[in-house]
Amino acid sequence: MKMDIEKVARLARLELSGEEKETFGNQLDQILTYMEQLNRLDTTGVEPTSHAIPMDNVFREDEVKPSFPREEVLGISPDQEDDHFKVPRIIE
Repeated sequence: MKMDIEKVARLARLELSGEEKETFGNQLDQILTYMEQLNRLDTTGVEPTSHAIPMDNVFREDEVKPSFPREEVLGISPDQEDDHFKVPRIIE
């Protein structure tokens, strides 16, 4: 288990103290023990899910709606060029 913790820490570029390795090792051991308990359950006929509760499509249909008049919006712009906002260049 200690080698697994050290390998994951190295891959994640983390420096762990001996105490942290011990703590994370204990936590990982508890997680794996719990997973073993779950693996013993009979899940025959249980549908796989991606959410604990049923989810509906939350998308809405696109609707064309009136927008602000172009002249009005460009009129309050500090700078414009060819019916577009002109902004300062930020990339050289």
